[in-house]
Formats: sequence, structure tokens, C-alpha cells
Amino acid sequence: MMALFDSHCHVDEPKFDDDREDVLTRMAEAGVTRYAVIGSDMATSRHSADFAAAHPGCYAAIGIHPHEAKGFVEDDLQRLADWSKEEKVVAIGEIGLDYYYDLSPRETQMTVCEAQMELAWELSLPVVIHEREAHEDGLRIISDFPDVTGVFHCFSGSWEIAKEYLKLGYFISFAGPVTFKKAPKLQEAAVNVPLDRILIETDSPYLSPEPVRGRRNEPTNVRYVAEKIAALREIPLEAFAQITMQNALNAYSIKE
Repeated sequence: MMALFDSHCHVDEPKFDDDREDVLTRMAEAGVTRYAVIGSDMATSRHSADFAAAHPGCYAAIGIHPHEAKGFVEDDLQRLADWSKEEKVVAIGEIGLDYYYDLSPRETQMTVCEAQMELAWELSLPVVIHEREAHEDGLRIISDFPDVTGVFHCFSGSWEIAKEYLKLGYFISFAGPVTFKKAPKLQEAAVNVPLDRILIETDSPYLSPEPVRGRRNEPTNVRYVAEKIAALREIPLEAFAQITMQNALNAYSIKE
């Protein structure tokens, strides 16, 4: 069976509480054999680490999302450092900047992002980056940490922007929006990102791809993302699945 890696999802969170076991069964039946659950604050980070430890094929990222940066305290860094030593914790994230919603002050977002980038550098861990309408500040921050790489998750920019991140050693991850009919710039990026630097994800329960748009998303739907990009690039789906599986293992430094 073709194996897929959903490089970014939130299947451990409450929106799946009512039917999580059914979701996990559907994932297995669809060949989603590996997946990463991603923290967004201290509570969800702790939960993601615990969830990963209890589920085969699951890995965790821990960190403070820009929306939650306003709640950051200095002690959080030491707690994240301690949790990072756990076997299934593979990255610091999701971290970054979000100037679209501005749920935390921008200066606070930058300070918390920089602190977590420094933590990732100290721990020799990759990062999972969330960036929305904050390209200039985001690029400046990650450029200040040239020894840190990771994943730009749910990439929504142009090929020109993707090239800047690729130069810094990052992987580019595409989610449901790449399947949308009115996404020519995003699809152009998906065609041009080098095959050894491309990832696929769902960001479930958000951003359901076509043809399930409008419903709650789940990791099973990562196949639709893979199918769309494979078709755009005119390569066999099975080959693309294998490529993105290996890329995710590489991005998160997961040993087979």
C-alpha cells in the first residue's frame, strides 16, 4: 500500500474527541502511516507530546504559536527544553508571526519567535514556521539563525517567496489550499519547489482540500493534496508519496 506522511495536523485536539478512533482507523486504511501533531501553546504542546508517545507513527512538535505569544513567560523556554528530550518530540513549533489576525501584539510575536528560534538552535532541532502577512519580519528573524532549518507549514505564498525560504534550507509544506481552483500562484510554487524539499500536510481540522472543502478536515485527506501536486508535476502519485515521506523524515530528522 502507498504510504503517506501528514507533516502537520492537530488530530490530538478537542475537535476530534468524539470520533478520534474512527479518524485514526480511516487514516490507517488510507495509508497515512506517519503524521506529526503540532502544539500551539504550552498545554497543547504537552498534550501533543503525550499523544505522540502513545501512538505509533506519530511525532510531535512543541512550541508557542504567534496567536498565543501574549501568554508567554520565560519559564516556558525551560519547560519546552525539558520536553524536547522526549523520544517522539521532533521539532519546535509551531512558531512564527501572524499579522493577519494580530491576536498578539506584533512586538511580542517577534520576541517570542526569536526566543524559540534561539531555543531550537541550542537544542539542534528543526522548527515549524507559521507565517501570515509577515514575510519581511519573518524572513529577517529566520535569517538571523542560519544554523536553524525546518518547515514552512501551510505555505500560501508565491514561488518568488518560496525561493527565499529554500535558500535558507527550509522545506516547503503544502496543504489543502493548493487544491483550490483559484490558487494559480500557490500551484506554481508547488510545481517549482525542488522535489527533495517539498512536504504535504492537512493542518486538520482546518483547510479541507477539494473535494471535501467545507467539511472538517482530517489526515486521511492528505491524499488529495498529494494527488493534486503529483498531477501538476506530472509524476506518478506513488512516487510523489514516497518522495514526500522521505522528505518529512529528513525534515524532522526521524530515523527509520
